[in-house]
Amino acid sequence: MAERGPKDPTDRDRRATPSPNPRDASGRENPWGRAKAGAARAGPTGNAPARRERRGAPRRGDQPDTPPSPWSGPADAERQPGADARAAAALAIHQVRDRGQSLTRVMSQSVLPRPPADRALTQELIYGTLRVLPRLEALVGILLHHPVKPSDRDLEALILVGLYQLTVLGTPPHAAVAATVEAVRLLGKPDKAGLVNALLRRFLREREALLAEADALPSVRWLFPEWLLAALRRDWPEDWEAIVGASNARPPMSLRVNATRTDRRAYAGLLAADGITARPIAGTESGLMLDRPVPAQTLPGFAEGLVSVQDGGAQLAAQLLDAQPGERVLDACAAPGGKTAHILERAGPGLELVAIDSAAARLVPLRENLARLGLNARVECADAAAPRGAWDRPLFDRILLDVPCSATGVIRRHPDIKWLRRATDIAELCALQARILDAIWPLLVPGGRLLYVTCSLLAAENQDQIAAFLARQPQASERAIPIGDGRARPHGYQLLPTDAGSDGFYFALLEKLAP
Repeated sequence: MAERGPKDPTDRDRRATPSPNPRDASGRENPWGRAKAGAARAGPTGNAPARRERRGAPRRGDQPDTPPSPWSGPADAERQPGADARAAAALAIHQVRDRGQSLTRVMSQSVLPRPPADRALTQELIYGTLRVLPRLEALVGILLHHPVKPSDRDLEALILVGLYQLTVLGTPPHAAVAATVEAVRLLGKPDKAGLVNALLRRFLREREALLAEADALPSVRWLFPEWLLAALRRDWPEDWEAIVGASNARPPMSLRVNATRTDRRAYAGLLAADGITARPIAGTESGLMLDRPVPAQTLPGFAEGLVSVQDGGAQLAAQLLDAQPGERVLDACAAPGGKTAHILERAGPGLELVAIDSAAARLVPLRENLARLGLNARVECADAAAPRGAWDRPLFDRILLDVPCSATGVIRRHPDIKWLRRATDIAELCALQARILDAIWPLLVPGGRLLYVTCSLLAAENQDQIAAFLARQPQASERAIPIGDGRARPHGYQLLPTDAGSDGFYFALLEKLAP
């Protein structure tokens, strides 16, 4: 599996039951009766659940609902090509949009089509639809006469998928409509196939007028929730538009070459031999950016541990920590293990590394990644906010603290963040970050260094958090960070997401003074 690089914001969260959708509150018996040409329903993404998974809060043992398999329709040979992909995408979007599930969890549990081409199409439909969700929801609001009833929310998700194909993906109209209508039957709702067919064909007939009406809505312009737009305008008054544009774009695919097995130049040659073009990532020691993404498993030497998938910004963490052979290092909040592996790759033999994470399930891919790369570390299930166990002594020379955060810097890789995150989460995340900082700091030796990392763009989680910690911790001293790109902040350093560059990351390097 490709490594996710920056921390996924929803891998350790709780899930609450979403409140009823106000658009479903009419109680009408037949909300799919006919299409209309009237005004859009109130507000794109008005369907968002009141609560949803949030990273940083302990899970309560509840398991997300596993989406039903759509593969209960006619035999494969009788299906419209691509119908499986549309049905699987609709079910995944339904889980995120209406049940508050993180996309990472949904993708790990969904039953995806087996053919590689269909799996790739399914992922494109899911991620792409979530990136432009407000625009698609606005179109659905114009096309439908009534809000859908709760039992048909999966069908509405399928209509969103159909509209994404016609507005963004450039799928030939006959193929998009035929496969989407067939997917209605795979969802077990053949009686709704005529309606979906009529809605999509009406869109094709009235495309320009419908798009103009949808695009005139203020909430459609930026494809971002208003609370987050306001936060970005406040914290980045000169950059927020570029941040939003980059966050709404497809992310580049970046690699980290395993320095214990090869080097960047040699691996670039292997890529070229396979017809894959790449270029070095500025500021990184072993990073390569592909000109076109490819499935990770098809990369030369991937299974043999020659390379990992990791954003160029995420690769700076190990470089800034600069752990040396003979040192004892802690990677707190370590899963899924990309930064853990990079620390070991850079230092080579002789480094003692302890990697902890509070979720045992998240340690499974971490161990798998280390095994694939031929690396060794002590891996423990432990809570960084309350660290205790035989692993925490002796003290550590270096600590990487990649804390749970809002993940607003990695939205282009996790578009569900836009619709699952809430403004009220930020204060809770900041409180958790402060607890983790205070709990982990005593594990650092005098003279040791701690690198604080987030994939957030918000000052409250970044420079404000470090300022507060320095004020309450007299033994902490900030060190300069040697990064050529990005922005110096009052405390620490910020990388902003860019179209052709890294995701958004924040770094602050702290040294522990002698008492």
